[in-house]
Amino acid sequence: MATGEIGETFGIEEEFLLVDPASRLPAPRAQEVLTRAASSDRLPQGALLQLELLPTQLEAASGVCRSLTEAAHHIRTTRAVLCDAAAPDGLRLVSVGYPVLSRDERFAPSAPRFARIAELYGEVARTYQSCGCHVHVGMPDRETAVMVMNHLRPWLPTLLAISVNSPFDNGRDTAYHSWRTIRQAQFPGAGIPPCFRSVREYDTLVRRLVECGHLVDTNMTFWLARPSGRFATLEVRAADAAGTVDDAILQAGLTRALVRTIHVDILAGRPVPEFPDQLAAAAVWSAARYGLEGPGVDPAHGGLVPATDLLRRLLRYVRDALEEAGDLGLVHELVALLRRHGTGAARQRGTATAGPQAVVDMLVAQTAAGCAVGDGS
Repeated sequence: MATGEIGETFGIEEEFLLVDPASRLPAPRAQEVLTRAASSDRLPQGALLQLELLPTQLEAASGVCRSLTEAAHHIRTTRAVLCDAAAPDGLRLVSVGYPVLSRDERFAPSAPRFARIAELYGEVARTYQSCGCHVHVGMPDRETAVMVMNHLRPWLPTLLAISVNSPFDNGRDTAYHSWRTIRQAQFPGAGIPPCFRSVREYDTLVRRLVECGHLVDTNMTFWLARPSGRFATLEVRAADAAGTVDDAILQAGLTRALVRTIHVDILAGRPVPEFPDQLAAAAVWSAARYGLEGPGVDPAHGGLVPATDLLRRLLRYVRDALEEAGDLGLVHELVALLRRHGTGAARQRGTATAGPQAVVDMLVAQTAAGCAVGDGS
């Protein structure tokens, strides 16, 4: 998805749900929709469409991008293609971290590898309709990806807090802003990755986890960041599925800027920040519980601070990288919109007084908004 020097190129993977507009329930028709979408001549160059774990889900990956403007075009166009491909089946595309409404229903996995995952993890996998937004940032090699990942660890909870978009489960308010994160924690090794001294140490641990029966294969981990198994990238997986194109672009802009800033720190010989595993787990939990509307865990001192303070700290840290890439104005504009309208979770709760069906309708409209072609309705 991305190649070249650190942060020169990047890509965005978006996971979506298909829903029936009458029942507002997830609909297991991903294969039909993907087949129809794959034949479209409107897909951006390099875009990839594929199945996800369950047949109610699908994934769209952008092509290789060099600017946030280019990435926004890829996302808008691909969302429009998918919305149009879902319409003949009477379905709607929804970008949400976890279904607002669902039945106690077990879907058959959508591909052989996913069947092995369902066999290994049982009930945890069979009802796992969680969706994320993953940012791939170009790396020269996997060794560099692991070194950058070590420095990135303290910032992952803040990237999650910005992105929270899954407060509901089966129509009920969970009190969390990212229920997706809580569900993901049921898998072994979820959360912030350990520190690694080398890519060899990383690969050795992953192989051992496969041998222990905790992972299906070496392409699988549940960490919030990892060297990609397919591309020359670091894959950052902290975010819930992005409700809007703007949400996705903000996540991509901040992630790329973090990676570029961290690279400067590495070249300057700055040590890996200390972030003990239990403190890291607490920081992820706080981000999932409160988003930007409550406390976050200060990775430097271990105490609680307003999550908005951690966002301001992140913006200060990556300012030079944003300016160098020409992204400073756009990212600050998107942060201002985030502060004005709230996170995806806050927007869902703001609609919930009209009932959970109204939340799904809002998510459908939000997912399609700004699409380049097709009405998405």
